[in-house]
Amino acid sequence: MAGRRTRSMNGASLDSVRTSAARTAAIAAQLQQECSILLELYRKREGFSADVADGRLVSVPPSSSQLETRDKLWRLHSALLQCYSLLERAIAKEEVELGGQEEGEYEKQRRTVKDRLSFLLISTGELLKAADSTTVLTPSLEGLELDGPTTVFELKLWVYRIFKEVDHWTKTAISTLQELLSGVAKARPRTMRFRSTRNTRR
Repeated sequence: MAGRRTRSMNGASLDSVRTSAARTAAIAAQLQQECSILLELYRKREGFSADVADGRLVSVPPSSSQLETRDKLWRLHSALLQCYSLLERAIAKEEVELGGQEEGEYEKQRRTVKDRLSFLLISTGELLKAADSTTVLTPSLEGLELDGPTTVFELKLWVYRIFKEVDHWTKTAISTLQELLSGVAKARPRTMRFRSTRNTRR
């Protein structure tokens, strides 16, 4: 398994991994800008300060420098899937509990973030396949609290925490993908030198 993983990150698939990672990083960067706008709109709407409602909602294994590339991508993909499920539920709860208003700037930005997160989730899944050429299993959502609180104020805090969670994992996606791109860039010269040496010997 380890040998196959090494080969899939080098050789013929190296360019496809780099292209996929660059495209995914661009989506993440765009989402991060959109998350910032959404958070600012929500803070103004509800009168929240930036440091209110801290704490993680997404549950994934802790990060480690010892993790292999595919494991880091899997951790990221799992976190983004949980973010998307939470965001879907938050939007549904808002529309049921706090709805009845015409769609304004906030609602449009919320939809934009949801759509962009969906693109990022799809792209990280494709990147996992490009990195390892194996079937990507759907991460489990077991234990994820999707129902949310019942009082209006608690609901608003919960929604805000979800927006902040999406923002956090979007930033994590950017750093993870930058690390991957850096690794691919370093691997390419080694691969080219190996091919050149092998051709010379022939």
